[in-house]
Amino acid sequence: MGPSPVTLQTSRLLLTLPAPELAPRLVDYFETNRRHLTPWEPPFPAGIFTTSFWQRRLDQNRQEYHAGRSLRLVLFRREAPEGPVVGMANFTQFVRGAFMACTLGYSLDEDEQGQGIMHEALTEALRFVFDELRIHRVMANYLPTNERSGRLLKRLGFQVEGYARDYIFINGAWKDHILTARVNDALTTPDYLLPRR
Repeated sequence: MGPSPVTLQTSRLLLTLPAPELAPRLVDYFETNRRHLTPWEPPFPAGIFTTSFWQRRLDQNRQEYHAGRSLRLVLFRREAPEGPVVGMANFTQFVRGAFMACTLGYSLDEDEQGQGIMHEALTEALRFVFDELRIHRVMANYLPTNERSGRLLKRLGFQVEGYARDYIFINGAWKDHILTARVNDALTTPDYLLPRR
């Protein structure tokens, strides 16, 4: 399948679009963190705990990236690129034209919490999304009870823009969410208005 079309590095992490061969490591991540993620995530899709599901998903992730529809990054420790998945950072629902926006979602292995791992990962990922993909607005929404996520987004420069009632179905019920966004002030003109080279 070849190397990742995107590989970002921080002092402790590698952020990549893994090949389908790495599917078993995604299965391990979700099996290990099932209880930890359930209160914060929409219901897991059928098959998420199978290798075949992740083989298809990882292939689709690369196709979506090349089509300009998403950037679904998987996090590994830099010193252990062959080791376990430590988290995920998904930029999805890309809209171009006059909007130039996407939605951010993320998760982190339970044992990796409290070390600044997700802040480090998202700092680099947001740089890439703003500078290389030329996105103007990244939106990220969180449960009011998820104070850790709220603090993280605030540290990353996201601003609260609203409150959505019954926003997403999570853990057996429709849940309210706090709506936030961060804007790329350096992007003054949408790409479609720039002169063609």
